[in-house]
Amino acid sequence: MSAVAASTGAPATRGWDGLRYGAPGFPLAFVALPLYVALPNHYAAEFGVPLAALGALLLAARLLDALIDPWIGRWADALLDRSAHAAWLAMTGAAVVLALGFRGLFFPAVAPTDTTALLVWCGALLVVTYLAYSVMSVVHQAWGARLGGNEQARAGVVAWREGLALCGVLVASVLPSMAGLQASTLVFAVALCLALALLRRAPAPHRLAVLPSRSLRLPLSTPAFRRLLAVYLLNGIASAVPATLVLFFIRDRLQAPAYEPLFLASYFAAAAVSVPLWVRLVARLGLARSWLAGMALAIAVFAWAAALSAGDVVSYTAICALSGVALGADLALPAALLAGVVQKAGHAGRAEGAYFGWWNFATKLNLALAAGVALPALQAFGYAPGATDPAALQALTLAYCVLPCVLKLIAAALLWRHWNQDLR
Repeated sequence: MSAVAASTGAPATRGWDGLRYGAPGFPLAFVALPLYVALPNHYAAEFGVPLAALGALLLAARLLDALIDPWIGRWADALLDRSAHAAWLAMTGAAVVLALGFRGLFFPAVAPTDTTALLVWCGALLVVTYLAYSVMSVVHQAWGARLGGNEQARAGVVAWREGLALCGVLVASVLPSMAGLQASTLVFAVALCLALALLRRAPAPHRLAVLPSRSLRLPLSTPAFRRLLAVYLLNGIASAVPATLVLFFIRDRLQAPAYEPLFLASYFAAAAVSVPLWVRLVARLGLARSWLAGMALAIAVFAWAAALSAGDVVSYTAICALSGVALGADLALPAALLAGVVQKAGHAGRAEGAYFGWWNFATKLNLALAAGVALPALQAFGYAPGATDPAALQALTLAYCVLPCVLKLIAAALLWRHWNQDLR
């Protein structure tokens, strides 16, 4: 992209260019859903791994993964300063590791009855797989942020990436139940190859002639980034908790495991459809106020979900669709806000990788806390997969529905406080 396009706010990606840049979003999201949502349930239900031990393992692996992200971000800046080709080669190498690690996690090469061996295998492969995933994600996000533009243009860049990501999640939500995990790992590998082939011909990220300082603390020294990161953390935990618990809620609270594909498909399809609508809303309300609208919708929907009981399939399908619309705002808008913060701080074309390194640190921290706190807490309150005790199911409902509402309210209050200052 030229400097002229960046300064005028012209859309960085249109048509085929948008598809080429956003293509890796599909396989990255395809693998993210099984890793962050299906894997805990898979090890608990299929192999009988205790929730407390599983939660501790996921917390440790995700925290380690999160701590590495700022360094990956600094490396991403160095790659992008060198050339788009250098960044693409790094993503290609990470893709090979990611494909192998993903398959190994769901098909462990240890005895399925040996809990200790399963935990060791899972922990080791999680570290390697998360690392590869982080390299691809951070480099891809920094690449997009360097394409520049005004609010709507930045939202459009993110929309291509996240829209294709939602398509990947949608496929990942139904393919394992329809074709099995064997076929899913193969589809993922093929999609990864195609995405990298398309990215190779994507618009090149903007580079400055003067190289920046590589300080890891540079983003944290920016007040607007710290404030935005606080909102993103709270909102992210609010989203990560139900993502971790959704399969338990469907199977035990709703007693509707047969409808899992319908629920997940409704959720992610609605999110995919809503992304262009949120981008249009940005032109009217701005990024921050549009994100606030998405938070308000999510709170209302999860409050409704708290009143559901066994057999409420139609109501929960509607809830999935509406919460999917709210998810579209969470996916399309925060990263575009971040790109604006980078521009206003005078770090555009210099430190996007560093910013997105910390951004992904926050994302991983959200997921780590969701698994590491929610799962052991549920076990402490007497819940286990397959529970029918009313007290245990009530604890599941509070964790899945009420806790996210409280966290979203706090995040919305913080965003409201700062949106008219430096988060626009």
